[in-house]
Amino acid sequence: MIILGIDPGIAIVGYGVLDYNGRSFRTVAMGAIRTEAGLDVEDRLHTVYHDMLEIIDTYRPEEMAIEELFFTNNQKTAIAVAEARGVILLAARERGVLIAEYTPLQVKQSVVGYGRAEKKQVMTMTASILGLEKIKLDDTADALALAVCHAHCGGSRIQDFYNQKKKRLT
Repeated sequence: MIILGIDPGIAIVGYGVLDYNGRSFRTVAMGAIRTEAGLDVEDRLHTVYHDMLEIIDTYRPEEMAIEELFFTNNQKTAIAVAEARGVILLAARERGVLIAEYTPLQVKQSVVGYGRAEKKQVMTMTASILGLEKIKLDDTADALALAVCHAHCGGSRIQDFYNQKKKRLT
């Protein structure tokens, strides 16, 4: 199964593509969509949307794991990230990719075994699970961790998840 992990953002959208066979992972691709800070939000969203379609068309994921948003501080940033997340979800929906959402706590619990793990612990464990020396960009590491989380957690809810999504797609 090809899983696309997404760490949503307006400046940087981290992505990781994994091939998971039920026992092991193969990292297919990882990287980031970047938008220029000086552009209008609608231009940045346009870039995110079209680059996301290109990633989906290139790697043909069956499922996408994306982080649920939780902000307590900067409302302006939260709104822009939520808008970017919206165009990402739209791109996945248009291409028929099943979507699962996870909280940061769920990702940490799944990858590290502790829901309050530090970011560095998640990055180190994600790299270890995937057999990578190091993951350079935080956003990419988060996206890969989301994909790993989905592979681990999906099995426990997989039947309900598929049945629910299949009903929506038909």
